[in-house]
Amino acid sequence: MIPVYEGIKGLIFDCDGTLADTMTIHTSSWQETMKRFGHDCPVDFLQPLRGMPAEEIVTRFNRTFGTDFDVKKISDAKNKMSYERLKAVKPIMPVAEIALNFRGKLPMSVVSGGTRKNVLRTLKAIGMEDFFEAVITADDGMKPKPDPQMFMEAAKRMAVSPPLCEVFEDGDPGLDAARAAGMPFVDVRPYVNL
Repeated sequence: MIPVYEGIKGLIFDCDGTLADTMTIHTSSWQETMKRFGHDCPVDFLQPLRGMPAEEIVTRFNRTFGTDFDVKKISDAKNKMSYERLKAVKPIMPVAEIALNFRGKLPMSVVSGGTRKNVLRTLKAIGMEDFFEAVITADDGMKPKPDPQMFMEAAKRMAVSPPLCEVFEDGDPGLDAARAAGMPFVDVRPYVNL
């Protein structure tokens, strides 16, 4: 069972791969989008970038593979493909149960590197569109994970001191961001069977 630490006053969840089983959708959307533009997209390239905004992933792709893709064009195409597929997404129950159990008891937020449109569609698909005091996404103009800015903003919107916010994450950039924010965190990967 995933621990909620004693004395915690607010909960912050990543969305993709943490609350919702979306990673296969995002991975296949990246692979199909890049294939359409004439390039393979290896899974081992995507794995360490979990939780990063699409634009940042395209920028890193260009650097890694020596391509010169239009960042906005590629990321928009990938996000559109993902959006179509997200309506059927399922919750990751070991994590979703925490949100279900603490709804109305503690303030909760979602902090995601995804677009607002995709995150809201995902939360609706898993029945949690009205669970969170704040939903902070790549569209909010903040520095992405691993920078702690988005987590600090979530704490502010929940009116909870950062050290009293617990973060649930499945990606290294998010875990680094939680660490930098001084927030206790749980890497959910050992608890979920994906």
